[in-house]
Amino acid sequence: MLDMKKIIYFATAIFLISESISTKAQTSAHKPLTTLEINRIKIDSLDSEILEMIGQREGLVKEIGLFKAKNHIAPLQVSRFQEVLKRLVAAGKHQQISENFVIELMNAIHKESLRIENKIKDDSK
Repeated sequence: MLDMKKIIYFATAIFLISESISTKAQTSAHKPLTTLEINRIKIDSLDSEILEMIGQREGLVKEIGLFKAKNHIAPLQVSRFQEVLKRLVAAGKHQQISENFVIELMNAIHKESLRIENKIKDDSK
């Protein structure tokens, strides 16, 4: 489900793309954007959204890290991570994303999450 911020973000991106196309079409010195250029603009927008979402995720990791530090729970919870991987590999298959890519991506994200949680644990000593 898209929240209002995402709707505004996508609407702005679509507006900017259409304005760019319109401006370029009106200027004889410039050629209109190609499908490749339009798709690259869309990818750039999605890349920004991915990073924003990862940032939001890591904010939650900080909250979890504080809870774990306070309650003397180790940052690494192997069974939880295995559950997450299993669920996301299955979801990736539905999106035609390779299992290997999903595992590598989540390992990288999990490594950063553990770094954050371990720092919180160390700082709380």
